Amino acid sequence: MEGVQQQLDVQTRQIELMKRELQRQESALAELRRQLDLNRRGRGDTPPAVAQAAPAAESPRPVGQAPAAPERPPEVAPIFEQPGVLTPPGKWIVEPSLQYSYSSSDKIALVGYTVIPAILIGLIDVRNVKSNSFTGTLALRRGITNRFELEARIPYVYRFDNTRGREVFTGQATDEFFVDSSGRGLGDVELIGRYQLNDGGGDSPYYIASMRLKTRTGKDPFEVRTSFQADGARTSGVQEELPTGSGFYSLTPGLTVLIPSDPAVFFGGISYQYSFKRDNVTPNVVPDTARANYAEIQPGGVFGFNFGMGLALNERSSFSIGYDHLSVGKTDATFENGSRAKGVRVQLGSLLLGYSYKLNSQRTLNLSLGVGVTRDTPDVQLTLRTPLSF
Repeated sequence: MEGVQQQLDVQTRQIELMKRELQRQESALAELRRQLDLNRRGRGDTPPAVAQAAPAAESPRPVGQAPAAPERPPEVAPIFEQPGVLTPPGKWIVEPSLQYSYSSSDKIALVGYTVIPAILIGLIDVRNVKSNSFTGTLALRRGITNRFELEARIPYVYRFDNTRGREVFTGQATDEFFVDSSGRGLGDVELIGRYQLNDGGGDSPYYIASMRLKTRTGKDPFEVRTSFQADGARTSGVQEELPTGSGFYSLTPGLTVLIPSDPAVFFGGISYQYSFKRDNVTPNVVPDTARANYAEIQPGGVFGFNFGMGLALNERSSFSIGYDHLSVGKTDATFENGSRAKGVRVQLGSLLLGYSYKLNSQRTLNLSLGVGVTRDTPDVQLTLRTPLSF
């Protein structure tokens, strides 16, 4: 009888241990479901439900499939160039995109001298320039590890400008001129590396560091032909062909922060672009008498910051709103004769709206709108992206 009682006690203790283990597993499962819900809300990704074993007291419910890396930050509708979520290791993402940009500006050049304040003796060159550009970009991203990815961006640029101007006080019967110029070709190829600095998860923020190298594969402003011989263009010249590149190599380190806050995701970032100087630059100007050769050109640094919020609308779609600002420093240019050209600081600010719709498990459609809020920013920018994962 005592042996039976001992055996019963042993089995009772084993049952108690199994109950505690079951409770621990249920708690771990609940935490995993909560993490999956946070990751799924930003991306609108709900895979087919799968059956799971559950206690009799708990009814089965559909559960999303775990991502390749649980600590990856949630996805949001992209409105900035850098993606918020890194590519899973071993995966490829091919992202074709098309961007349209429009801007208009009025330029006034005063060429002459003043005898007393507010009275000018000479010419006044007044211009209205309307610029349109289309940029098709092929981006290739590869996940190297769970926290590190590499990206290459290959742009093709098509631009066309309509310039209307007049030289006042020239004594001509008609002093208006019209110039249409365009340019097309390969833009500046970019190489980017991104690394997730921490695990994040739950309500903890994610920190992603990046480094961007921009080349000068596009045709730069010093290569295209600038003419001072066209009617009405004697004071500041007209580009007969538009450039497709900046003409300078640059490095841009940056830091992006994503903060999950169910049901929204807050994000922001800072960056600084350093451009490498060029020596002995000879512009393509006609006639030769109007040419001024540069001994050295050092572009100003560009400090940027952005912030925004992403919100999941349903299982497939999400919406983002944000602001992006770039402060472009003064360019330091020195001519061969020792004189220097004075640059100006430029502020570029854009209000951005983005919408993302998940077509299936491998394709997503992203559309963003940018509206310029400062004088030098393009009036409108429309960007369509379609990332494909493999």
